[in-house]
Amino acid sequence: MEAVAIRKEYASIAAHSCRKVGLGMARLKETYKGEVSSAMMKRFSYKSPMQIPRIEKVVINVGCGDAKDNMKAIEAIMSDIAAITGQKPVMIKARKNVANFKLRQGMPIGVKVTLRGDRMYEFVDRLFNVALPRVRDFRGISADGFDGRGNYAFGLREQLIFPEIEYDKVEQIRGMDIAFVTTAPNDEEAKELLTLLGAPFTK
Repeated sequence: MEAVAIRKEYASIAAHSCRKVGLGMARLKETYKGEVSSAMMKRFSYKSPMQIPRIEKVVINVGCGDAKDNMKAIEAIMSDIAAITGQKPVMIKARKNVANFKLRQGMPIGVKVTLRGDRMYEFVDRLFNVALPRVRDFRGISADGFDGRGNYAFGLREQLIFPEIEYDKVEQIRGMDIAFVTTAPNDEEAKELLTLLGAPFTK
C-alpha cells in the first residue's frame, strides 16, 4: 500500500513538472526533422528517409542500495526524477534474494524512467544545453559509452546539475545512468546523430 501511495504522489509531481518545463514544445524534435535528418541523409547517403537513425527512447536509472532499509530514500529519488523528467518514475524491486546483501525479493532497489516522443526530446534538449554545462569543470562526455549496436550510455554523478532540483531540499547527492537507444545500425551513425542533436562529446 505504501508503494502505491508513493506512485500516486509522484504522478502528481510529474504532471506539475511537465507544466513547469513547458512540455510539448519539443524544440529538439523540430530540429531533428528539419536539420539533423537532412544532414544525416547527406552524410551517409541513405536510399530512403526511413533509414535515417533516430532516438527511440531514453532510459534513466538511479540505483539506491540503502532503500531496503530506508523507504524515504526511494521517495526522495522518485521526487527528484519526476521533477527532472516530467514523468512518473517506476520503482525497481529486487527479483531474487541475495543473502550477502541482506536483500529479499520484492525490496525496492532503485528507480527507472523510460522517455519517448516529445517528452524524450524535451529532456534531451535540457540535458545537452542546460544541465551538462552546469557540471563543474565540464569538458564533454566520453564517446566510449557506445555498445557496438548504435546505443549510448553514460553516468552523471549528481542530480543537482538539473535546474528543476532545489538544492536546499536535496537530502543526498545521487548519480544516475542515462541510456540512449537509437535505431542506428552502428556506433558511427549513432554518434553522428547525437552530435548533431547537441551531444557535447569530448574531442
